[in-house]
Amino acid sequence: MSGYTIVNALGCLLLLTSLWVVLTKSPKKSAFVYSVQSLVLVAIFISLGATTGSTELFTWSGTAFLTKVIFVPAVVLFMLKKMGEPDEDIEPVVKPVVSVMLAIVEFAICFAVVQMIDLPAAAVVKPALAVSLAHFFIGLTCIVSQRNIVKQMFGYCLMENGSHLTLALLAPQAPELVEIGIATDAIFAVLIMAVICYRVYKNVHTLNSDELMELKG
Repeated sequence: MSGYTIVNALGCLLLLTSLWVVLTKSPKKSAFVYSVQSLVLVAIFISLGATTGSTELFTWSGTAFLTKVIFVPAVVLFMLKKMGEPDEDIEPVVKPVVSVMLAIVEFAICFAVVQMIDLPAAAVVKPALAVSLAHFFIGLTCIVSQRNIVKQMFGYCLMENGSHLTLALLAPQAPELVEIGIATDAIFAVLIMAVICYRVYKNVHTLNSDELMELKG
Protein backbone atom coordinates (compact mmCIF):
# COMPACT_ATOMS: atom_id res chain seq x y z
CA MET A 1 0.00 0.00 0.00
CA SER A 2 1.50 3.33 -1.09
CA GLY A 3 1.80 6.32 1.17
CA TYR A 4 -0.77 8.28 -0.80
CA THR A 5 -3.25 5.41 -0.51
CA ILE A 6 -2.86 5.58 3.27
CA VAL A 7 -3.39 9.36 3.18
CA ASN A 8 -6.60 8.96 1.16
CA ALA A 9 -7.83 6.16 3.44
CA LEU A 10 -7.18 8.29 6.51
CA GLY A 11 -9.01 11.12 4.76
CA CYS A 12 -12.11 8.93 4.51
CA LEU A 13 -11.75 8.09 8.21
CA LEU A 14 -11.51 11.81 8.93
CA LEU A 15 -14.84 12.31 7.16
CA LEU A 16 -16.49 9.63 9.30
CA THR A 17 -15.14 11.09 12.54
CA SER A 18 -16.41 14.52 11.46
CA LEU A 19 -19.91 13.09 11.12
CA TRP A 20 -19.44 11.53 14.55
CA VAL A 21 -18.68 14.97 15.99
CA VAL A 22 -21.81 16.43 14.37
CA LEU A 23 -24.13 13.59 15.42
CA THR A 24 -22.98 13.30 19.04
CA LYS A 25 -25.52 15.15 21.19
CA SER A 26 -23.47 15.65 24.34
CA PRO A 27 -20.91 18.50 24.13
CA LYS A 28 -18.68 16.59 26.54
CA LYS A 29 -18.67 13.50 24.34
CA SER A 30 -18.19 15.71 21.28
CA ALA A 31 -14.99 17.05 22.85
CA PHE A 32 -13.58 13.52 23.11
CA VAL A 33 -14.74 12.65 19.58
CA TYR A 34 -13.13 15.83 18.24
CA SER A 35 -9.90 14.76 19.93
CA VAL A 36 -10.10 11.42 18.09
CA GLN A 37 -10.82 13.21 14.81
CA SER A 38 -7.84 15.50 15.29
CA LEU A 39 -5.69 12.46 16.02
CA VAL A 40 -6.64 11.15 12.58
CA LEU A 41 -5.58 14.52 11.14
CA VAL A 42 -2.23 14.17 12.89
CA ALA A 43 -1.84 10.70 11.37
CA ILE A 44 -2.50 12.19 7.92
CA PHE A 45 0.21 14.80 8.47
CA ILE A 46 2.68 12.10 9.52
CA SER A 47 1.81 9.83 6.57
CA LEU A 48 1.97 12.70 4.11
CA GLY A 49 5.26 13.89 5.59
CA ALA A 50 6.78 10.41 5.30
CA THR A 51 5.51 10.05 1.73
CA THR A 52 6.60 13.46 0.44
CA GLY A 53 9.75 13.75 2.53
CA SER A 54 8.44 16.96 4.07
CA THR A 55 10.03 17.49 7.47
CA GLU A 56 7.75 20.50 7.92
CA LEU A 57 4.71 18.22 8.15
CA PHE A 58 6.25 16.39 11.10
CA THR A 59 6.41 19.72 12.90
CA TRP A 60 2.80 20.35 11.84
CA SER A 61 1.76 17.00 13.28
CA GLY A 62 3.35 17.83 16.65
CA THR A 63 1.72 21.25 16.78
CA ALA A 64 -1.65 19.82 15.73
CA PHE A 65 -1.39 17.15 18.42
CA LEU A 66 -0.79 19.72 21.14
CA THR A 67 -3.43 22.21 19.98
CA LYS A 68 -6.19 20.05 18.48
CA VAL A 69 -5.92 16.68 20.21
CA ILE A 70 -5.16 18.08 23.68
CA PHE A 71 -5.69 21.84 24.04
CA VAL A 72 -9.06 22.44 22.34
CA PRO A 73 -10.87 19.49 24.00
CA ALA A 74 -9.30 20.44 27.34
CA VAL A 75 -10.62 24.01 27.03
CA VAL A 76 -14.13 22.77 26.24
CA LEU A 77 -14.11 20.22 29.06
CA PHE A 78 -12.81 22.82 31.53
CA MET A 79 -15.51 25.25 30.42
CA LEU A 80 -18.23 22.62 30.86
CA LYS A 81 -16.88 21.79 34.30
CA LYS A 82 -16.99 25.46 35.29
CA MET A 83 -20.59 25.56 34.10
CA GLY A 84 -21.43 22.66 36.37
CA GLU A 85 -21.44 20.18 33.47
CA PRO A 86 -24.89 21.06 32.07
CA ASP A 87 -26.67 18.00 30.71
CA GLU A 88 -29.33 19.77 28.65
CA ASP A 89 -30.81 17.46 26.02
CA ILE A 90 -30.99 20.01 23.20
CA GLU A 91 -32.33 18.57 19.98
CA PRO A 92 -30.66 19.76 16.77
CA VAL A 93 -32.54 21.77 14.18
CA VAL A 94 -32.53 18.86 11.73
CA LYS A 95 -32.67 15.12 12.30
CA PRO A 96 -29.38 13.15 12.29
CA VAL A 97 -30.31 11.35 9.07
CA VAL A 98 -30.67 14.72 7.33
CA SER A 99 -27.23 15.77 8.56
CA VAL A 100 -25.76 12.55 7.17
CA MET A 101 -27.46 13.07 3.81
CA LEU A 102 -26.21 16.66 3.66
CA ALA A 103 -22.66 15.51 4.40
CA ILE A 104 -22.84 12.90 1.61
CA VAL A 105 -24.09 15.51 -0.86
CA GLU A 106 -21.40 17.99 0.25
CA PHE A 107 -18.66 15.40 -0.19
CA ALA A 108 -20.01 14.33 -3.60
CA ILE A 109 -20.02 17.94 -4.83
CA CYS A 110 -16.50 18.55 -3.49
CA PHE A 111 -15.26 15.31 -5.07
CA ALA A 112 -16.68 16.38 -8.44
CA VAL A 113 -15.04 19.80 -8.11
CA VAL A 114 -11.69 18.29 -7.15
CA GLN A 115 -11.66 16.20 -10.34
CA MET A 116 -11.40 19.44 -12.32
CA ILE A 117 -8.31 20.59 -10.41
CA ASP A 118 -5.20 20.10 -12.50
CA LEU A 119 -2.34 20.50 -10.05
CA PRO A 120 0.60 18.07 -9.69
CA ALA A 121 0.32 18.18 -5.89
CA ALA A 122 -3.37 17.24 -5.99
CA ALA A 123 -3.21 14.45 -8.58
CA VAL A 124 -2.68 11.57 -6.14
CA VAL A 125 -4.60 12.90 -3.13
CA LYS A 126 -7.90 13.94 -4.71
CA PRO A 127 -10.08 11.84 -2.34
CA ALA A 128 -8.37 13.39 0.70
CA LEU A 129 -8.57 16.84 -0.90
CA ALA A 130 -12.30 16.37 -1.46
CA VAL A 131 -12.64 15.46 2.22
CA SER A 132 -10.71 18.57 3.26
CA LEU A 133 -12.95 20.82 1.16
CA ALA A 134 -16.10 19.04 2.36
CA HIS A 135 -15.00 19.75 5.94
CA PHE A 136 -15.76 23.43 5.46
CA PHE A 137 -19.35 22.65 4.52
CA ILE A 138 -19.75 19.93 7.16
CA GLY A 139 -18.55 22.41 9.78
CA LEU A 140 -21.00 24.98 8.45
CA THR A 141 -23.75 22.34 8.60
CA CYS A 142 -22.84 21.67 12.24
CA ILE A 143 -23.12 25.39 13.05
CA VAL A 144 -26.53 25.91 11.43
CA SER A 145 -28.05 22.55 12.38
CA GLN A 146 -27.20 22.59 16.09
CA ARG A 147 -29.04 24.53 18.78
CA ASN A 148 -26.38 23.83 21.41
CA ILE A 149 -23.93 26.74 21.29
CA VAL A 150 -21.05 24.55 22.47
CA LYS A 151 -21.72 22.11 19.61
CA GLN A 152 -21.66 25.09 17.25
CA MET A 153 -18.08 25.73 18.40
CA PHE A 154 -17.10 22.36 17.01
CA GLY A 155 -18.53 23.38 13.65
CA TYR A 156 -15.88 26.10 13.49
CA CYS A 157 -13.22 23.59 14.60
CA LEU A 158 -14.20 21.21 11.78
CA MET A 159 -13.93 24.03 9.26
CA GLU A 160 -10.49 24.90 10.61
CA ASN A 161 -9.36 21.26 10.38
CA GLY A 162 -10.49 21.21 6.77
CA SER A 163 -8.50 24.31 5.85
CA HIS A 164 -5.50 22.91 7.71
CA LEU A 165 -5.65 19.66 5.72
CA THR A 166 -6.15 21.49 2.40
CA LEU A 167 -2.97 23.47 2.97
CA ALA A 168 -1.01 20.35 3.94
CA LEU A 169 -2.16 18.47 0.82
CA LEU A 170 -1.46 21.31 -1.63
CA ALA A 171 1.65 22.78 0.00
CA PRO A 172 3.41 20.08 2.06
CA GLN A 173 6.65 22.07 2.00
CA ALA A 174 5.06 25.19 3.51
CA PRO A 175 7.25 26.63 6.31
CA GLU A 176 6.45 26.07 9.98
CA LEU A 177 5.57 29.77 10.30
CA VAL A 178 2.37 29.10 8.34
CA GLU A 179 1.44 26.32 10.75
CA ILE A 180 2.12 28.59 13.73
CA GLY A 181 -0.24 31.17 12.26
CA ILE A 182 -3.02 28.63 11.76
CA ALA A 183 -2.56 27.15 15.23
CA THR A 184 -2.54 30.60 16.86
CA ASP A 185 -5.76 31.59 15.10
CA ALA A 186 -7.45 28.37 16.20
CA ILE A 187 -6.32 28.69 19.82
CA PHE A 188 -7.50 32.27 20.24
CA ALA A 189 -10.76 31.63 18.40
CA VAL A 190 -11.60 28.67 20.65
CA LEU A 191 -10.63 30.59 23.79
CA ILE A 192 -12.83 33.55 22.81
CA MET A 193 -15.79 31.30 21.92
CA ALA A 194 -15.38 29.35 25.17
CA VAL A 195 -15.46 32.57 27.23
CA ILE A 196 -18.55 33.76 25.36
CA CYS A 197 -20.33 30.42 25.87
CA TYR A 198 -19.47 30.48 29.58
CA ARG A 199 -20.72 34.04 30.05
CA VAL A 200 -23.92 33.31 28.14
CA TYR A 201 -24.65 30.22 30.23
CA LYS A 202 -23.96 32.00 33.50
CA ASN A 203 -26.37 34.78 32.55
CA VAL A 204 -29.26 32.85 30.98
CA HIS A 205 -28.59 29.31 32.29
CA THR A 206 -29.05 27.63 28.94
CA LEU A 207 -26.96 26.49 25.97
CA ASN A 208 -29.96 26.50 23.64
CA SER A 209 -29.46 29.12 20.92
CA ASP A 210 -33.22 29.29 20.32
CA GLU A 211 -33.62 30.81 23.77
CA LEU A 212 -31.03 33.48 23.02
CA MET A 213 -32.90 35.07 20.14
CA GLU A 214 -34.99 37.48 22.20
CA LEU A 215 -33.47 40.67 23.56
CA LYS A 216 -34.35 41.44 27.15
CA GLY A 217 -34.29 44.95 28.61
